[in-house]
Amino acid sequence: MSVGVHHHHTLAPSGQGTVVLNIGAGIGALVIHTPGSLHGHEIEVSPVEDATRRTHAAVRARYVRDGVMFSVVIDSLPEGRYVVWRDPVTPLAEVGVSGGSVTEYEWPEGTTP
Repeated sequence: MSVGVHHHHTLAPSGQGTVVLNIGAGIGALVIHTPGSLHGHEIEVSPVEDATRRTHAAVRARYVRDGVMFSVVIDSLPEGRYVVWRDPVTPLAEVGVSGGSVTEYEWPEGTTP
């Protein structure tokens, strides 16, 4: 179950160079690459030590040099270990986020939220 304020996200595709990340000392970002079939789905992450402190973002189309990718971009994450949630009650993976960098995770093909 998500805790906190729910924000509605735009699902419009992002153009090249339109994502600005808030990262720096002790703060990183997580990019979750997904299949196109997940476009519009909300994906949640939480610190490993507190599953109730979740943040989420919607899967969006990202236009890149080689075509279109689908991904979730979550920035402003304090460095540490995070759970990527498959659905509100099922953890999918654990990833590490480092300050000043971007961690990338590939959502497993055929896994639906």
